[in-house]
Amino acid sequence: MGNSKMTITFLGTGTSIGVPVITCDCPVCTSSDPRDNRTRSSVMIEVGEEVFVIDCGPDFRMQMLREKVMNLSAILFTHEHRDHIAGLDDVRAFNYVLNKRIDIYGMKRTLDMIQTEFPYIFSIQRYFGAPQINLNEIDTTPFSINGFEFIPIIVQHDKIPILGFRFGDFTYITDASFIDDAELKKIKGSKVLVVNALRNSTHPSHFSVNEAVEIIEMIKPEKAYLTHMSHFIGKHNDLDTKLADYIHPAYDGLKVEI
Repeated sequence: MGNSKMTITFLGTGTSIGVPVITCDCPVCTSSDPRDNRTRSSVMIEVGEEVFVIDCGPDFRMQMLREKVMNLSAILFTHEHRDHIAGLDDVRAFNYVLNKRIDIYGMKRTLDMIQTEFPYIFSIQRYFGAPQINLNEIDTTPFSINGFEFIPIIVQHDKIPILGFRFGDFTYITDASFIDDAELKKIKGSKVLVVNALRNSTHPSHFSVNEAVEIIEMIKPEKAYLTHMSHFIGKHNDLDTKLADYIHPAYDGLKVEI
């Protein structure tokens, strides 16, 4: 990557049902602090002219509009759950305006599920207006997009192996409940680390705040951010004051430069 400056934008930092939660009147869901409003988790990496997005959930369209995104190089998928893929149809706007197909990257299982969930994109008799995308299968091997290298990191989401990604000095881990030592070695040396933290109590398929902090303390990045947070996490400001100075809960729209 050389000396290319990287800008990380947190497009969404919420769990699968977002915050506020429909029908919920808890203090977090009724908070007036905009940092407590969390769309489904996704992150954007801008480096040079390239714009890479990791996951595109149901809020993808509004996230792109909110951040005034004018280009899209590729979408990388951590896994195939709906809160990470449901916005794929909205790449159509990039197809129309940029007059190009959009490359997507994911494990075979993830790409297979995308083809099941969006059959009209891949049908032989493709209808006019369907998204135009290129499928790129990845595994545990580092891969390049337009000359920029990504390192896949295998993490466990309960019993399902899913991907995190390292890009230069930045590592993004979401929906993890366990990371083995071999994969942790791939993360070490990251200046900025993002780790999921669903809630304060334990959960079978996601790290709790304490578990995420344990991972962060093992890696010792310069800065660390929590993402994929539910309303059970409490208010942003309350959580932020409890964490070490270099660890913060992320929030939608937060930008970090590396």
